Amino acid sequence: MDPVWEYSLDNFELRTYKGAVDSLFEAWEEQKGQEIKPGEKQRVGLKVYTAAGPGLMTSKNLVRAVIGNLVDRGYAPKDVFIIDINKEWMRACGYLPLLSEGGETFHGHEVMVINSGDFFEDLWYYDSHVPPREHYLPGITPMVQEFVEPDPEDESQLPEDRKSFLPAPLIEDVDFWINLPAVSDHEVVELNGALVNATLWNASNTYRFFHSPSNAPAAIAEMAAIPELLETWNMNIISLEKYQFIGGPQFNSLYAVSEKLLVMSSDPVSIDAYMIEKMNAWRERYRFPLIRKDVSMLVYADQLGVGMAHLDPSRIIAVE
Repeated sequence: MDPVWEYSLDNFELRTYKGAVDSLFEAWEEQKGQEIKPGEKQRVGLKVYTAAGPGLMTSKNLVRAVIGNLVDRGYAPKDVFIIDINKEWMRACGYLPLLSEGGETFHGHEVMVINSGDFFEDLWYYDSHVPPREHYLPGITPMVQEFVEPDPEDESQLPEDRKSFLPAPLIEDVDFWINLPAVSDHEVVELNGALVNATLWNASNTYRFFHSPSNAPAAIAEMAAIPELLETWNMNIISLEKYQFIGGPQFNSLYAVSEKLLVMSSDPVSIDAYMIEKMNAWRERYRFPLIRKDVSMLVYADQLGVGMAHLDPSRIIAVE
């Protein structure tokens, strides 16, 4: 059973994050019995989250700290890349420089944009009958409408419409990749955290699932359980520098809170369960309905062997 490690921070500065990440990496190495060092591919990917904009995003100081620790362990700076789904979001969040400044890197590190389509291969995709967004009822806002169930006899839904392509570099080109989500609640999938950042925010043609409460949990769990993706997915690291306990996934400063904690686990299901406990503590304080502990995507992911939906307190380990 993989633990969830906690590290208490004094502040959210780069130097503090670097010391915290180093301690967490050492805890991971001890628990796994293996070193974090360059392997056959000599590359590492960092999956960040920028969909909610600068108000709620993966901390850039955390990303720089992770890169620094990987470099300390033998990776060259050019061997570490950053990846997320949308170029405009990444630019707004500072992972890409302003157009007026030029350049397409983050402090010299390669930045990959999933929706560019440059990193897909025919072999790596998730197939689902859920129709793409153009199959929504016309004239109705996608956030509130119902799906049009596809007609098996209707040839207008092409086979490509069923596919959500995964970024091939995270499967083929890395020793491992690290998931670095920012966390909020979500009106459809209930929790926008580690599992969602690694799946629906990590592939093409996934907007369709964000409007399908019946299909989204299964899609998230099944994508997370793809063996080739799971094999290289080593860690999930979440900074509680800012997270949002209600009103998500769009950023709302009224419900964004901060704790001086950095948490890490190899188990994305358990770290999501951990964040539900954190968010529910704030919801209870302000008398909002609680998020269910048996969130469907966590239960399904548990059943598929991605991780453990039940987080026993004994599995939460404080790292000095």
